[in-house]
Amino acid sequence: MVTIKDVALRAGVTKQTVSNVINQRPVVKADTRARVEQAIAELGYTPSLLARGLATGRTMMIGLVVPTLANPFYTELITRLERGLEVDGYGIALCTTDGDPDRATKQLLTLKRRYIDGLILFDDGNVSRHLDLVRQLGVPFVLCGSETAIPDATPVVTFDHGQAGYLAGAHLRDLRHREIAVIGELPAHEVRLRGAERALAEGSIAIRPARIGATPTKSQYGGFEAATRILTDHPEVTAAIATHDLLALGVLQAAAALGRRIPDDLSVIGIDDISPAGEARPALTTVAFPIDRLAEEAISALLGSSPPALASESVPPSAREASDVISLAPHLVVRESTAPVGGRGIVGA
Repeated sequence: MVTIKDVALRAGVTKQTVSNVINQRPVVKADTRARVEQAIAELGYTPSLLARGLATGRTMMIGLVVPTLANPFYTELITRLERGLEVDGYGIALCTTDGDPDRATKQLLTLKRRYIDGLILFDDGNVSRHLDLVRQLGVPFVLCGSETAIPDATPVVTFDHGQAGYLAGAHLRDLRHREIAVIGELPAHEVRLRGAERALAEGSIAIRPARIGATPTKSQYGGFEAATRILTDHPEVTAAIATHDLLALGVLQAAAALGRRIPDDLSVIGIDDISPAGEARPALTTVAFPIDRLAEEAISALLGSSPPALASESVPPSAREASDVISLAPHLVVRESTAPVGGRGIVGA
């Protein structure tokens, strides 16, 4: 194994000089730096991240805590965050909580032992109880995606979840649907549900409690189960709002199994705009969250820099100065799974 001593001998310098070059300290002359870099290349030397961290006080690793990897929404966000952090030379240490508070505590303690330089934490509905532990890590952090009230002085980059629900409800209202069901991950997405109810109330439409199907799981199968139950018990339903796209894909499955044609007999809309939404057949109408923007804003908040692309459309400068919360606006993406209300029928009838 090639060591820093081997590099120093090849370049004819001290180990400290090699360390200065590796850590990009400006005290090394240009010709000496070139000689050391040539020796590193010739020997194929790779600096130890641990040793480098001890020398600089930085590990160049950012902790990333997400609820799950089963939902493509989070895997797509992780990809964007990882690529964004790479630009500044950072890697990620990834952990999942599975919505389990005890697991979340264990994961945060693991990150503390790994000496991360910062933390990006996605709200799994239990995050408020972990903020004291997060602060004990002693590193900069930012909370992402939160739908619940967060204590003051907590840096938050999130989406306008209420507006997402509102856009979904308004779309079905404008298509003249009145018999509407909700398939939801509740109470986690209560804010999205209230937004949908607000939009529908503007058209004098109410969602009956019996047509709100809380999912037994967060998965596509959970959406399938809840939708099967609601559509069987309430055949008059002409449209369904799912509080995230993975559930909506389950609603599409349930409709097909019950012989309900999409969108002729049943319109379906989701929230998130994950990649499979556009690939579904029929393609899923949804409310899209700007995940590229969230990744950029989170990295900016964490590292204290402002990427050039962040001329914010959703957050005016005054809002940035007055609050630790950045809330990003969603937008409607109309595809094939919604249509104006019409007669219901059974395939083959």
